[in-house]
Amino acid sequence: MLMIGLKTCDTCRKARKALAEKGNDVDYLDVRDDGLPENLIAEILGAVGDKAVNRASTTWRGLSDGDRNRPLAALLADHPTLLKRPAIRTDEGWSVGWTPAIQQAILG
Repeated sequence: MLMIGLKTCDTCRKARKALAEKGNDVDYLDVRDDGLPENLIAEILGAVGDKAVNRASTTWRGLSDGDRNRPLAALLADHPTLLKRPAIRTDEGWSVGWTPAIQQAILG
């Protein structure tokens, strides 16, 4: 299982803790420290589309209209903190966010 997030994000910490408590072996990628590789951007966008971008973030609010209209892959490559967190890859595919429905699907 791969989880992408920010180590300073409370939601990511909660998700990581819950996954570990259920016995999941979680590889963690911090977008601020590690960046967001193009292959993962493509995978995530292919799976969840524009839901991958957190339009409520301070990073999004700080973008110009021109930047907001750029292709999502380029936008996430330049601003990886725009990724809705956590992004989790399981054997079933990708999910973004930590809603009750996602928690149920992943944790059972």
